[in-house]
This record gives sequence, structure tokens and C-alpha cells, in this order.
Amino acid sequence: MIDGTVVELSRVQFAATALYHFLFVPLTLGLSFFLAAAETVYVTTGKAIYKDMVDFWGKLFLINFALGVATGLTMEFEFGTNWSFYSGFVGDIFGAPLAIEGLMAFFMESTFVGLMVFGWKRLTKMQHLIVTYLVAIGSNLSALWILIANSFMQDPQGAKFNPVTMRMELASFGDLIFSHDAQAKFVHTSIAGYVTASIFVVGISAWYMYRGRHVELAKRSFRMASLFGVLATAGVITLGDALGFVGGQAQPSKLAAMEAMWQTEPAPAPFNVIAWPSQSQKANRFEIQVPYVLTPLLTHTMTQTVPGVDQIVAGNVKRIEDGIPAVEALKVLSSDPTNAPALAQFDAHQKDLGYGFLVKRYAPDQDVSKATPADIQKAAWDTIPDVFSMFWTFRLMVGMGLLMLAFFVLSVIFSIRGDIMRQRWFLKIAPWMIPVPFVACEMGWLTAEIGRQPWTVFGLLPTWMSASTHSVGYMVFSLVGFVTLYSIFIAIEMYLMVKFIRKGPENDASGSAPQPAYGRGGFVPAGAMMRKEG
Repeated sequence: MIDGTVVELSRVQFAATALYHFLFVPLTLGLSFFLAAAETVYVTTGKAIYKDMVDFWGKLFLINFALGVATGLTMEFEFGTNWSFYSGFVGDIFGAPLAIEGLMAFFMESTFVGLMVFGWKRLTKMQHLIVTYLVAIGSNLSALWILIANSFMQDPQGAKFNPVTMRMELASFGDLIFSHDAQAKFVHTSIAGYVTASIFVVGISAWYMYRGRHVELAKRSFRMASLFGVLATAGVITLGDALGFVGGQAQPSKLAAMEAMWQTEPAPAPFNVIAWPSQSQKANRFEIQVPYVLTPLLTHTMTQTVPGVDQIVAGNVKRIEDGIPAVEALKVLSSDPTNAPALAQFDAHQKDLGYGFLVKRYAPDQDVSKATPADIQKAAWDTIPDVFSMFWTFRLMVGMGLLMLAFFVLSVIFSIRGDIMRQRWFLKIAPWMIPVPFVACEMGWLTAEIGRQPWTVFGLLPTWMSASTHSVGYMVFSLVGFVTLYSIFIAIEMYLMVKFIRKGPENDASGSAPQPAYGRGGFVPAGAMMRKEG
């Protein structure tokens, strides 16, 4: 059996690289469509200031895009180096969307990014606009294929285990790409990227307005991003509910952990607003509940029962007991693939094969036929992810989503009323909102991935079986190396972003290139701003 420390270090390493990479992805997704929208206005109105907006925000997009590519390349290699059993077990299915992403979406966006940067003097306005849209579409298609691959790990659809080849094989490409989890996750994640980009643009534009620099460009960027943001935030909250509904059907253990629901309650169940879950006590140390809210929230009915941890564990005990004969049959088939009795036994129990694997780590000599009821109970409790982490990462994500919705509603109101320059307090706090969507996206990723444990492929392949047989020393060395390298990438991104934001647009058609600041601290007094606006 693979050393448990190696498995945990492999998980930490992948989580670290994914979290670093996911700092770049949402901004790329959102900024690409913001650039397309601004250029559309430029082409249709002919106003040069919108071209200046594309030039300026395009530079920040390129910085983020380049470092996003650099951090993303290594992740695909990690599947082969650190998760070799997983790669062999599901490579036929998992590799297909990743290959399409690389051959189609990534090359598409990479090629057209070059045309977008260098094509202003070589292409017509309309041709350049099409190129910009293709960059945006390519970026989002890239996200689509990666999320299809990820969704197979969350809700494996379109595949079947072949006991002769001893691996999962693709049974339906349509079921794979049109799984409910994949579609819901793609829409939710893409729109989260639009929210991220909107706050990024609003925050920087507010900073310029607060300091009286590039005011005209900043006001137009602020207005476009505010409208973009309020719609996107409403969408991401609505589709987050849809994703929760879909995910709850496929992964009830994740849902129970997110809600810290240890016991099954009669419908309509109460909703835990705040709780302090304890995995060791299998209960909440304290909780504040709102009655009758959880059932309609999760099932969209008032009568459907939401299974708690106790019911899920009891059900998984039976699935483990049913999966043990499948594992035993597989042992026979590994040496004699044509053994008819073993094939018949496998067919009868294969739907619970993964649950049979779960108990292997506790059974004496890893022989599932020797597993005791106590071993099966331990394995059944393994199917519940860490409730404390799930409960709080989910609530932090939701809380930040509501905060961003309130922020965008205010920004739209101020922008439509035309008095944003008088809202000094809002301009002052807006730049501090820039980290919020990034943190929310990270919390969302943690909720999805921690909630998938103890599986790499939910219900099919336990995480402890999936890793490669490295040494602990190798894993520590590579983990430190990745964290160091990616931290350098983050530092480079921050340096370049700050440098170009401080410099500002090079060609500001509004003529409001760096203006002298007024008043204490270099800030423009509201009255002076009002006169300037008039």
C-alpha cells in the first residue's frame, strides 16, 4: 500500500498548484469578454476612447494570461508523475477533454492573442473585433473542456469499467460532455470569472477617479464593468444554487458536509446559519438554525427528505458489503480474464466496486474477504469529507458573493445617477474589493475538491489508491519547489500589474492624462470634482 504521507503530500502539492493557477484563470475569462465588449462599442461608435480602453485593459489581460499559462502547464504533468494509478485507471476518459482543450481551445486563444496584440495596424476594425471575440471564446472553451474533465471526477458519466483491461473505458462521449455537473459547473465558474474581472476593472477605475487621473476613461470603464458585474453576480448566485442542486443529487455526502447535517431531519429540515462542526464527536458543538429553510433550499420542495451523515454512512456500509464480492472477483480476473464465474460475480456487484476498494486499506493484508464489521464501519465513515472545512469554505464563498452583489448594485446606482465622483467613500473602498472575488473563487474550488474526498473519481476510485509510489523526500522537495516557483510567478504578476496600473493608459483620448491632484493626500475634493464634471 502507498505510504499515507506520500498520498497526503501529493494532495497538498496538487491543491497548491491548482490554487495558484486558479488565481489567474477567472480574471482571464472575464477580462477577455470585457475587452470584446469595449471593442464592440469602439467599432460601432468610432469613439477613440474605447480603443484606449481596449489597449489599457488588454495589457493587464496579457500579463495575467501569460502567467496563467505558465502556472497551468505543470498541472497536467502532475497527473502522470504524482497520480500514475489514477492516470492509468481513467486516462482513456480523463485524457480526452484535456487533449481537446490543448489542441483546440488553447491553441485557438494563443494564436488569436498574438493577432489581437499585433494586428491593430494590419487588420480592419471588424477583423480585429472578430479576433478579440475569438480570444474570449477560446479562453472560455478552454475552461469548458477542463471543467468537463473535472466533472468526470465529481460525477463520473459516460464510462464503464472493463474487467479484462482493468481500467475505465469511454462508453458515451455525449454523456461525458453533457453531464449535468459539467454544464452547471462551467456556467457557474465562467460567470464567476466575469465577476472577478468586473471588480478588477471597477476597483482600478475607482482608484484613478479618486486620484483624478484618466478620469474619462476610468468613468466609462467603471460604468461598463458595473453593469457587467451586477448581471454576472446575480447569475453566479442563481447558477450556484443550480450547481448545488445538481451536486447534491450526485454527491449527497458533500451536501451533508456543506450543511453540517449529521442527522437526517424530517422535512422541512432546518438550515444551519452558523455551526461549529466536530468530526470526532460527529456533531455540531453549537449551531444557530433557521427552521424549515434547508429542504426547499436544497430540493426545491417542502417534502423531500435531505439525507444526513447518519443515513449516508448507513447506506454506504451496505454498498461496501456489496462491493467486496466485486473486488474478490477482480482478483481472480486479474490472472484469468476469461473466468466465467468471476465475470458473473463481478457483473452482479460492479456498481459498488469503488466502495469495495474503500475497505481494502483497513482489511488484514488488504484482503477484503477478511474485512470485519469494524473495518467496514471505518471505511463507511471515510466517505464523509471534512465537515468543518466544507461548512466554512462554502459559507465564506456565499457570503462574499452577497457582498459583491451589494457592491455592484451600489456602483450601478452611483454610475447611472452620474454622481460617482462625489461618492468619495465608495471610490476609496472599491480597490479593496479587488481581492474578494479571487478569495471567493478559491473557496469555491476548495468546497468542490474537499467535498469529493475520499475519492479521486467519486464512487469509483479512492484517493489513497490513486497516487504514485514516490518517497516522502521527493514529495517534500517537489512541493517546496513548486510553491517557491509559483510564489515567484505571483510576485511577477503583482509587480507588472502595479507597474502598468500606476503608469496608466498610454493613449488616453479623453486628454485626462495624469492630472495634478488636489487637496490633502493628493485627493480631489468633491466640490472640485463636481465643477470638473460640469
